[in-house]
Amino acid sequence: MKKRTSRKSPGSKRLQNAEQLWPLRFTLNGRKVQARVKPTQTLLDFLRLELELTGTKGACLEGECGSCYVLVDGRPMNSCLVLAPQVQDRKVLTIEGVSRGDQPDVIQQKFIECGAVQCGYCTPGLIMAAEALLARNPRPTREEFLAGLEGNICRCTGYNTILRALQEAADAMGMKR
Repeated sequence: MKKRTSRKSPGSKRLQNAEQLWPLRFTLNGRKVQARVKPTQTLLDFLRLELELTGTKGACLEGECGSCYVLVDGRPMNSCLVLAPQVQDRKVLTIEGVSRGDQPDVIQQKFIECGAVQCGYCTPGLIMAAEALLARNPRPTREEFLAGLEGNICRCTGYNTILRALQEAADAMGMKR
């Protein structure tokens, strides 16, 4: 009987390469970050597991709920769908980068004051979506607020308190300009 020799399938080299670490450089919350990441690691996992930034939440892991929103170059993105290497040389802002030291920013403060938080799981994503919306449009209408939040799901509060918090934040930010 002839001994069989194993031949690696063409896909096995790709699998090996997938486990190699890739260099990653980007700006996170205003600071330069250099790291080595697996090419298949999501930005959400990199932020939470490697950098221990746990404010960004992972709920559906399918890009449906918005709880994992971060801003990439000012645009809200589902970090559960973005691979970490895709933020190479880009600017990423997480919920941890929104506040100013120990003080919440205006949007965060209005969420607190208006009771727009309950379980808190969707809150970071909602705040990140609001940050992007108000940076683009400081005086949105109710319809524009709703459109800006359409990728976010909140199962606890309903949306009235969230919309009130956003309107109050927009008003307060308008006074500071």
